Amino acid sequence: MSIPTQFSCVHADGIKRRARGWLPILLFGLATVMTCAEPFYQERLIFPLQPKHVHASSVIECPDGSLLCAWFHGSGERTSLDVVIQGARLKKDAASWSEVFPMADTPNLPDCNPVLFVGPSRELWLFWIAVPADRWEDSLLRFRKAQDYTGEGPPKWAWQDDLLLEPGDRFAVEMADKFHQLRPTLPGPNDPQGRSLGAVMARLQLEAWDKSKRQRGWMTRCHLAVLPSGRILLPLYSDGFLAGLMAISDDQGKSWRAGGPIIGAALNQPSVVRKKDGTLLAYLREEAFDAADDRQLTHRIQLSQSRDEGETWSLAVPTDLPNPNASIEVLALRDGRWVLVYNDTENDRHSLSLLMSDDEGASWKWKRHLDDMPGGRFHYPSIIQARDGRIQVTYTYQPGADAGRSIKHVSLDPDWIKAANPGT
Repeated sequence: MSIPTQFSCVHADGIKRRARGWLPILLFGLATVMTCAEPFYQERLIFPLQPKHVHASSVIECPDGSLLCAWFHGSGERTSLDVVIQGARLKKDAASWSEVFPMADTPNLPDCNPVLFVGPSRELWLFWIAVPADRWEDSLLRFRKAQDYTGEGPPKWAWQDDLLLEPGDRFAVEMADKFHQLRPTLPGPNDPQGRSLGAVMARLQLEAWDKSKRQRGWMTRCHLAVLPSGRILLPLYSDGFLAGLMAISDDQGKSWRAGGPIIGAALNQPSVVRKKDGTLLAYLREEAFDAADDRQLTHRIQLSQSRDEGETWSLAVPTDLPNPNASIEVLALRDGRWVLVYNDTENDRHSLSLLMSDDEGASWKWKRHLDDMPGGRFHYPSIIQARDGRIQVTYTYQPGADAGRSIKHVSLDPDWIKAANPGT
């Protein structure tokens, strides 16, 4: 009979511990029963730490149960011409991710912020941006589609195009209306340095009437939302306007149009979740409009809502949740609970956590860290729930300034979040 001499168990602190031989097994038996009862948790790097900049991952589950992840890779971001979209695949029940393969590359332009989506017809979509002129404000929104994407290597792309939107004059009208609601809380537009948020918003009101400016610069980041009506929402944001909006399709992606803007105090990168009563909530990152001066930020996640399936949105207001000018994502689980993945600090990205709510975001009763390491950067998360019920998270992983970078993948049972403080 073959006797195991080594076993492992993930403990409450997330560390995998091992014991060897008969004596540790016998002595550790009862503890093993107790600690191994903790909900499933597993973490791994998609590829080894390496020196290039890798960022803004997006993960989805394919119809065959495999996971597909995409991110951008290169020597920088918007100013680096070698930046491309890369990907990898984790086959169902596989122990490791596949070799990295190319997903998209616009010649002579950086490619950033990929978002993967499997549509109602099981067609794979890849949305991303190409960045002309080194300016986020000039970003070009692009997409590719594939029906054959579960084999080895990259998907077999069958179609590619640009997604061009005209937000229309309603964009300028609604921006002005929301700005006037927001104005009492902001510094005045006569700031002598011209960089108070009030001054910036006053300038953006005028620029919103410029068709050229409002048609370009819309960028991807968070997962799409498919509503019960069949409507598809592609969350977008603009660094040029410090605003968000939804690209809306009512014909399964054959055509797209712009919804109304999401306006607040310097925000972007909306992540959408639907309440049981049909209300849509958009959780938004707060954006520093001036990289040298973020003193006017609230350092809080912002929240907006829509009661007409994403056509119009309320003025975004700060929540109680901290935000260090970093991307977030929210997910509604099939059992009704919500999970939010975010950097739970005001000033840096060394700590990445999961929150869980059982009352549709009215309160967040449970919290657990994915990574927390001074000097590290763990950020730009992507989150889904797979068909087996487990949560899948990917995010940028940089354990130290000189340690290299990778994309980390974490798989966990939702109750793992509650296990740290089950009595809450």
